[in-house]
Amino acid sequence: MTLAAPPQTAPSELRQHWPAVLACFATATFAWGFGFYGQSVYLAELQRLRGWSASTISGASTLFYLAGALALVRVHAALAHFGPRPVLAGGIVLLGLGASAFASSGTPWQLYAAALLMALGWAGSSTAAISGALVPLYDRQRGLAISLALNGASAAGFTVAPALILLSGWHGLGRAVLEAAGLLLLVVLPLIALGFRRTSAARAGETSAPATGGSARVAPGTAAEALRVRQFWTTAGPFALVLMAQVGFVVHLAAFLQPKLGAAGTAGALSGVAVAAMLGRLTLGLAIDRLDQRWASAASFASQAAALGLMLAVPEPAALYAGCALFGLSVGNVITLPALIIQREFAVRSFGLVLGLSTALAQVTFACGPALLGAIRDAAGSYGPALGLCMALQTSASVLILMGRPRR
Repeated sequence: MTLAAPPQTAPSELRQHWPAVLACFATATFAWGFGFYGQSVYLAELQRLRGWSASTISGASTLFYLAGALALVRVHAALAHFGPRPVLAGGIVLLGLGASAFASSGTPWQLYAAALLMALGWAGSSTAAISGALVPLYDRQRGLAISLALNGASAAGFTVAPALILLSGWHGLGRAVLEAAGLLLLVVLPLIALGFRRTSAARAGETSAPATGGSARVAPGTAAEALRVRQFWTTAGPFALVLMAQVGFVVHLAAFLQPKLGAAGTAGALSGVAVAAMLGRLTLGLAIDRLDQRWASAASFASQAAALGLMLAVPEPAALYAGCALFGLSVGNVITLPALIIQREFAVRSFGLVLGLSTALAQVTFACGPALLGAIRDAAGSYGPALGLCMALQTSASVLILMGRPRR
């Protein structure tokens, strides 16, 4: 992996704006807890409670991701017009209301209406909104700040999701989601208000921070201009492929592991993935501002392919646990790295626009991942071909991401 020259980091930068990073960490925990990891809890409980088919419930989840992708392209404009506090706070409130309605739905049409409300909240509280809120505050330590904030996504996997499962067993799904969302809102909303108290006037794309990296950055002003830029497609395309494989595999991971590890072993392996994701993101975050981020991405993609290959080749408990840990180390980084590449290769004023488009493309693509892998598994009678497709996507992406490196 290629190391760039270490920048002269201003020691006060992260210290000055740490409340904003903490607020974004809490926002990410809320967003991924109720918008991503919560999806598997909703599916299992609604099937049991309502007797609805998996396709009915997963169809609402797909609508959530697709509608969220459409809303994501407007996040940059919302941040520029309103600032970070209203966008992040409004995002988690809408997501909490939508998740509560989703979990309490009595008819399929209510389920799908709630999915649309959740989608609006997800757009205002996930990667594009969090990264767009932080970028105007940082110059040299942008990569570290974004990595630390998005660690909340990993934290959600072993905090919010298990809490929803436990509360559902005690109080039922609808009340569990309402109570958990209400409690977290009481914590997260004040953090957002305080974290951006001195930066409420900051607008996405407006900063006097100098460009770093030593080369001219691309500065598209519209979506049409961004779509004509090589750096956009060599960033958005590979990550869309990898996220299709990653999300599809994570959704099917329990079904893949349970026949071999049992319920308790599978639960341990899933928790291990979440913990490894946080460790991987923390480790990379400490060095990412000095690394060639495209090489770091290629290594992350290749490690996921190697993890799946290990689990397919050696379907023994020890190898399965090791494969889950190896896979998990890059799960969080695959979510974080697009923002880090874009903030380095595009002008600050274009960051929100480009990240919104990239995230929307990835979300439309990975929304199809679980259904595609499920169809392949049903047709083949095993997960071998489905995981083989994931490995092909990850390997292709590791090559494509390097094609976007600056020409020398």
